[in-house]
Amino acid sequence: MSISNPSPALSITIATRESRLALWQAEHVKALLQTLGHRVELLGMTTQGDQILDRSLSKVGGKGLFVKELEVALEEGRADIAVHSLKDVPMDLPEGFALACVMEREDPRDAWVSPVCASLAELPPSAVVGTSSLRRLVLLREALDALGRQDVRIEPLRGNLDTRLRKLDAGQYQAIVLAAAGLKRLGLSQRIRTIFEPVQSLPAAGQGALGIEVRAGRTDLVDALAPLVHMPTWLRVAAERTVSRAMGGSCSMPLAAYAQWDAHDPQSLRLDAAWGDPEGRSPIVRVGQQATVGDLAQAEALGRRVAEALRAAGAQPPGA
Repeated sequence: MSISNPSPALSITIATRESRLALWQAEHVKALLQTLGHRVELLGMTTQGDQILDRSLSKVGGKGLFVKELEVALEEGRADIAVHSLKDVPMDLPEGFALACVMEREDPRDAWVSPVCASLAELPPSAVVGTSSLRRLVLLREALDALGRQDVRIEPLRGNLDTRLRKLDAGQYQAIVLAAAGLKRLGLSQRIRTIFEPVQSLPAAGQGALGIEVRAGRTDLVDALAPLVHMPTWLRVAAERTVSRAMGGSCSMPLAAYAQWDAHDPQSLRLDAAWGDPEGRSPIVRVGQQATVGDLAQAEALGRRVAEALRAAGAQPPGA
């Protein structure tokens, strides 16, 4: 990334989780900001989401558990910015906080990781597949049912990326599904046996993108971060996150949303979404729409229309 920045040099402290992937992401942002002349240090923190590993996120408070402590550090002035995997960031930030930057997206797709087989179809009898995501669970269940593989169990898988890989290597699972972006960022691409195309496993809203959060009103930080912004990514993830927000924004809801620019029309954005019944009582609902998108308002409008189409097709927000 070639960047330049006319804003004054600042002293910036980055709040970050202490997992290897989170630290890689924070160090990546640190290096870019230092290139721009800023003085940068990290404040490593352990969040509730990192500490609670025996229950699914949907049962203990959702993905906001990964960002709450970082926001407290911002509020108390111990840190200036927080670097997040955008798919971990709640759809609505608390009052007084703002998303100041969305960076260029890494591979947004899901990855199949297994020491014993290269695909779902090759799983041994009564295999166990691990995932922490209700979205992946319903998509995997649909694919396995289509293969007639009712013998395969899908079991919860919590922990940071390294912990999940250790559980796989220890034989607790025959395969696990992870975000390709994290594996690639940590130089673990060799662990990937197969990458699911979006038509096979539609990604989560914001998957593969990094977002940087600040206290609202910190225009100095917004200016400092401006050279790191990748607007084509921001517009994509804004559309995706709006679907999730309009559908209730809960990680207890199996929801996928993924936007792609039209290869033949750089102003045209295609947004696909899928919703699954957590209890498996009804088929997965899939919808998609395309629109001209030139700013965040148009991206969010597309997201709202896709959410309306999902509900019209039978998808139900939590509690509906």
